[in-house]
Amino acid sequence: MAVLMQGKQRLKGESILESTFVTVPAYNESTVIADVVRALRQLPVTVVVIDDGSSDGTAAAAMSSGAVVVSHPLNRGQGAAIQTGLEYCLGRGAKVIATFDADGQHSVLDVARLVEPIALDRVDVVLGSRFLGSARGIPFTRKALLKIGVYFTRVFSNASITDVHNGLRAFSATAASEIKLTQDRMAHASQIIDQIVAAGLRFEEIPVEIRYTEYSKRKGQRATDAIRVAFEYLVGRVAR
Repeated sequence: MAVLMQGKQRLKGESILESTFVTVPAYNESTVIADVVRALRQLPVTVVVIDDGSSDGTAAAAMSSGAVVVSHPLNRGQGAAIQTGLEYCLGRGAKVIATFDADGQHSVLDVARLVEPIALDRVDVVLGSRFLGSARGIPFTRKALLKIGVYFTRVFSNASITDVHNGLRAFSATAASEIKLTQDRMAHASQIIDQIVAAGLRFEEIPVEIRYTEYSKRKGQRATDAIRVAFEYLVGRVAR
């Protein structure tokens, strides 16, 4: 595990990690979820996998690797899985809740780095940014779509951010209690930014590493998906 801080600050960071829950929304990820859970369990955190109606043994693989598993009977979408994860972790006394994708493209060392600013009470929310850090193997079309998403969210949320659709985030318990996602699918990423801004939560971005594999690229969003996400987000804003 990476050393968070030095001296007394380091001890504080370690204590916070022990009260950190990492929630992993997962849908049909049985081939990779065990490796993701085992990697996360190298840290002194509680790993909670939200099995979002999978039909391929994701829940069993996650549980056998040491994760707590909470299951949706039907597939509802990543936004709904994250909301379930936040509520579950808050109910178990988490002091910090991190979100982490199930497809193996994140680095577990970034979880400790996400928690550090919250441990120091510098911010309430930490957002990972691949554009401040690195995105190894990112396809050109994926990068272009993500940049468009950043611009879109900046316009509507009035938040100066560099990466919207990044599954690496961390919330203090107070901040997590302010997040009430109604966007069940991928539009949740922009809705999270909306709610952070609306609640006046302190936030910052930190550089993180994303490693694109053939598997994660197959699971990613397409251009047609991006159009649907934008439509769902705008409809959701009008409906509020």
